[in-house]
Formats: sequence, C-alpha cells, structure tokens
Amino acid sequence: MRGDLEWGSVPRLVRFAAERYADVEAVVEGRTRISYAELGARVERATAACMAGGVSPGDRVAIWAPNTLDWIVSALGAVSAGAVLVPLNTRFKGAEAADVLRRSGARLLFVTGTFLGTSYLASLRRAVADGPELPELRDVVVLADDAPADFRTWKEFLASGDGVGEREVRERSSAVEGSWASDIVYTSGTTGRPKGAVITHAQTLRAYGIWSDLAGLRQGDRYLIVNPFFHTFGYKAGVIACLMRGATMIPQPVFSVDTVLANIAAERVSVLPGPPTLHQSLLDHASRDAYDLSALRLVVTGAAVVPLRLVERLRGELGVETVLTAYGLSEASGIVTMCRHGDDPSVIASTSGRAIPGTEVRVEDAEGRPAEAGVPGEVLVRGFNVMRGYYEDEAATAEVRGEDGWLRTGDVGVLDGAGNLRITDRIKDMFIVGGFNAYPAEIEQLLGLHPDVADVAVIGVPDARLGEVGRAYVVRRPGSVVTGDDLIAWARREMANYKVPRSVEFLGNLPRNASGKVQKGELRGS
Repeated sequence: MRGDLEWGSVPRLVRFAAERYADVEAVVEGRTRISYAELGARVERATAACMAGGVSPGDRVAIWAPNTLDWIVSALGAVSAGAVLVPLNTRFKGAEAADVLRRSGARLLFVTGTFLGTSYLASLRRAVADGPELPELRDVVVLADDAPADFRTWKEFLASGDGVGEREVRERSSAVEGSWASDIVYTSGTTGRPKGAVITHAQTLRAYGIWSDLAGLRQGDRYLIVNPFFHTFGYKAGVIACLMRGATMIPQPVFSVDTVLANIAAERVSVLPGPPTLHQSLLDHASRDAYDLSALRLVVTGAAVVPLRLVERLRGELGVETVLTAYGLSEASGIVTMCRHGDDPSVIASTSGRAIPGTEVRVEDAEGRPAEAGVPGEVLVRGFNVMRGYYEDEAATAEVRGEDGWLRTGDVGVLDGAGNLRITDRIKDMFIVGGFNAYPAEIEQLLGLHPDVADVAVIGVPDARLGEVGRAYVVRRPGSVVTGDDLIAWARREMANYKVPRSVEFLGNLPRNASGKVQKGELRGS
C-alpha cells in the first residue's frame, strides 16, 4: 500500500500525480477537460500567487465555494504554499462564515461569486458590518470573472504570481512536512459552537491511502464527486484519493438526481460515494432506465442507517459490484471504520464495518468500562487518525481526548463479535439531514435569538427523503402570537438550510429534570 511514507505531504502528492499520471484525464468540468500534468501546472501557478500575496507556512487560507475545478486548484495551491486549509460550508449564512473566518484567523479567502441565487460576498459584508471585524483577513479572491473593486478576480490573482519562479514554488512546496497541519475542519459539538479539528498532512495521506485500498479505487476510475468539497468525504475521499490513484474527478456543485444520472451516463462514471439518500433517489427516479448506468461499479455510503434493501437494489438493479459502508468524524480524519470486500450484505447494511488499520475502536459503558459485544455504549477511537486537537481550544480538546490518546466520539454504538461497529444513537443529540450533521444545541442557540422565543428544544425526527429533519419545540414569550411558519421563515434567513427545523410545536413549558436539563426523551415520545 502506498501512503504517507512515499508522499510525505499533500503538495508532494500533487507533484507525484502530475508526473505519474501525466496524460490521464484529471478533472472534467463541462467542456473543460484537463490532464494530471495540466492540473499540476495550475496548482503550481496558484501556489506562486499565494506566495506573491504574502501567504506564509502556517497561515490559514479559507475557501467558501461549491465543487468546481477552481476549488481544487485554489485549495491545493494554498496547501502547497504551506498554508492550512479552512473549508467553509457553502450552506453557511454570512454570520456563520464570518465566525469561522474570525476564529481561525484566516489570512486569505477564496469565495465563489453568486451561487444558487446568493451573493456570498454580499452576505459576508452584511455580517461583518453588523458584527466584529475580520482583522486577520487581508485578501479576498473571487472565483469568478468579475469582482468588486476592493477584491480580486481569480484571473487577477493567478496573474499576480507570474513573477514567482518555478524553482521558488518547488522549494516552498517541497519544504512542507507531514507533521504540519494541512487543514482545519470546523464541526459543531454539544455547546453548539463550531470547533476546528486540526488534521496533519501525514494523517490525511495515511487515512485516504487506506480508504483507497479498502474501497478498491484504481486508475481508470471515473469518480463523480457530489459530496461537498468542504466536507472531509468530498475533499479527502474525493480529491485526495483520486490524486493517489489517478482516477478522474467529475465535480458536481449542486445535487440534482437528473444531473447525477446524466453525468453517470455521459462520463461513464464508475465510482459514486454519497449518503444513502443520494442512492435511494437514483434508484427511485422515474426515468432511471433511460440512462446507461452500466459503468457504475463502486458505491461507498454511510452517515445514516443503510437499509439492507438499498444494498440489494444497488447490486441487483444497477449491477454495482462493490457496495461498502463506513463511519468517521472530522476529529478522526473523517474515517474510523469501514466494511471490506466480501462482507455479507447484511453486515454492510447493519454496520459500518471494522476499525481501519492503525486504529482501535472500543465501546464504553456508563461506568467507563469496556462494554461486551452487543452491549451499547460510547464509541471511542485511538490511532494515527485522531486529530491534533481543536484549533486554539485546549479546554474543548481535553474534554474529548484523554492523555491515553482515546478520543470520545459522543456517539453510542455496539460492537459485534467480529468487531463490526453499529452506531445506534448520538450522545451529542446530533442528527443527520441528507448527509449533513445538524446539531440541536447550535440550532437552539440561533432560534433563541428570535424575540418571540422564550425557550426552545430541537430534536431529529424521521423523514422519508432526507433520513432525518429537525423539529423545534418552542415556548412563546408572553403575549406572542408567532406561528410555526413565521419561525421557519425566520430560520431560513438566519441559518444554513439543513439546520432549519421542518416543523414547530408550541408548548407551555419544556419538560426538564431536577437539574434543569431538557428531557428530550419525552419530546421524542410525544
């Protein structure tokens, strides 16, 4: 297995791919088709521009944009200049993005132009005007042909690096060490405040070398990347894995079943990872048989319960040779367990597989003792994949990572006799909306800002299409006549869409125990 010992760092992996797979098609975006050699050249030009702009090793560089070729080039260019990548969720509103930019101390921001009818720049400007400034943010580059006068376009940014020589670029990228931080992925926790999980180059390369081996990714594969690049699954199991194996990347910026079907047929897509909802919608599409899906051979899914029927249909109706499930979290490089080739369909459907090589997984009971097989408890993981810590937050790090190296995931799971892990619940109350993690504490904090809300609790409830969606239980302030529709409309303006509750129920009081904690079990049973 190739891995971190050969590549050492992400920039060295980029150069390896440019040389090893020089003539292989690297990225397909509409009519644009570039080889790995061309991708390597574009990344070096972006690296030169970062250097010309004053980006130094260790600086944080953020990117707030959908899945595109420019995302790949700008992100890899920044990392090759020694920067630490900070991906921002494209569903963030301006205030959410500004908060992460501020706390990460991002020096440079790559941002899309208008996406899905929203101007990200305008949203960010409003947030900064209404709140604290971003003193560390010195440069904003718009990934478009036009930009406001005080920002630069992508073309202008690239041109600014033309005075930096190839030798300087190579020296900078070659100096990046595997022990350096490669990215900070911001993820919410029980407090509702997003925390940045710091992952190194070596961790990333080792984890996704293993992922590529277990999945069976290979040169010649054509990989439709629907999972967002801002998520570990999209960036690392997508871009990084393809660089390792010389697979062709086909980024899709917006999920649409029709577009997925068209891409699979037109581009002879062979690899399609994603949440179960993606594959379910593909199978149930009324015009599915009008598309040639015969090239599809590998599906990796997870993030939610996977029905056995879904695994059987992917294999039986679409002829997918390999269907695998996996489990991970940002604090553990995005991957902890994974099924293996040859596993029974029932194992793939009912578990997330076994610990990946180099890691340990255990389940603890309420007293902190190892739980026996079949007994639920909190899932802990230890190994090379565990994050360095939360960025500039030692207290939060200490809460989840012990001196013995074990990371507390906050998830409740069960191990079977063979070591397969089944996630059964979430201590953190997190629920998953169409593959996106939604954290009740964060949503409750935001809803609590509404002037008519006196008290609020949020839980996840089943949804046929998205798996789970939020339901808010709200106590109105005296005299208020706010409606559920009013609150949902307000929430859509204040938070990412997947966080917005789909239903609201009003109560006189929330059920609480003697210590004042909301008893969500009662809400789930109501």
